[in-house]
Amino acid sequence: MRVAIAHDYLTQPGGAERVVLAMLRAFPDARLVTSVYDPTGTFPEFARYRIETSPLQRVGVLRRDPRRALPLLARTWSSTRIEDVDVVLASSSGWAHGVRSSAPVVVYCHNPARWLYQREDYLDGQPGFVRPALRVLTPALRRWDVAAARRASGYLANSASVARRVRNAYGIEAQVLHPPVTVDPTAAQQAVAGVEPGFLLCVARGRGYKNVAMVREAVETLLSHERLVVVGDADPGERTTVLGRVSDAELRWLYAHAGALVSLAREDFGLTPLEANAFGTPALLLRSGGFLETLDEGVSGLFVVDGSAPTVAAAVERFRSRSWDVEAIRAHASRFGERPFAGSLTAALAHAVTSDHRQMDLH
Repeated sequence: MRVAIAHDYLTQPGGAERVVLAMLRAFPDARLVTSVYDPTGTFPEFARYRIETSPLQRVGVLRRDPRRALPLLARTWSSTRIEDVDVVLASSSGWAHGVRSSAPVVVYCHNPARWLYQREDYLDGQPGFVRPALRVLTPALRRWDVAAARRASGYLANSASVARRVRNAYGIEAQVLHPPVTVDPTAAQQAVAGVEPGFLLCVARGRGYKNVAMVREAVETLLSHERLVVVGDADPGERTTVLGRVSDAELRWLYAHAGALVSLAREDFGLTPLEANAFGTPALLLRSGGFLETLDEGVSGLFVVDGSAPTVAAAVERFRSRSWDVEAIRAHASRFGERPFAGSLTAALAHAVTSDHRQMDLH
């Protein structure tokens, strides 16, 4: 098949971007189309590919933070046409599913637009002017979003939780295809200076719904014997080390030497606990969202009922009192491998090519 992969924007080193790299490995000859691309902001592996961008690429501030282009992205993607391919795979968290093509479009949905359907999660931590601006834009954006989704030939969702959101937002039944673990535990590691093994690890970008501050509060106020290492954004503390962005080699070292991966995020799927599991490191996770599908409680980690500091502290104490089977944890992560993901994705695209019954949109 001649495949094109469309992704919202390539400006950050997130889980969705790791999935796009897995898609490119599954279809190495695919075209890669996006709105804006910042090679310094996302994974360096993208530099190996020829990336087609939109006119927004010429605006430097939008390359650095494409959220500033929110009023423009719907029109940008509606104006993006991909032809001379057999199928388009749209990797979307809210925009790329609007791409146009005479070929069938299969959407891999990381989540329906958070700013439309999970607004409080999106607004948490945003500047005050964003709320009234979003209120004005929402009716038109929602009409565009629903129309774009319903043009698709097929929908894949990264978790059952996201599949339910797709059903509620669009009336579409999406097939669940979990994303793969792409971090290689056998690859080279680089020790992080000043960090001693056994710490609690939190890997999250600085978004409010990631709830890093809740983990930090528990460590700083109630767990004097614990140390927290944050990859991403957070306020440092007496027992909290904030590393910001790290290399993949450093991330592998952190996964391998952490006592536990801790996340209280309201995740759509959540790759980081499985990445930690691939190194034999258990996870302590909020009992919510995609984590319900990816944690084997008692085998690969434990759940936390809520994000309050006392609850998190008690869960850490319970966690530390148990022994963990490293090989069982690794075996759990291996269920989410890249090879079965590629096989299922290939089958879904082939099905769309051979049985595309959508109403063609050629205008």
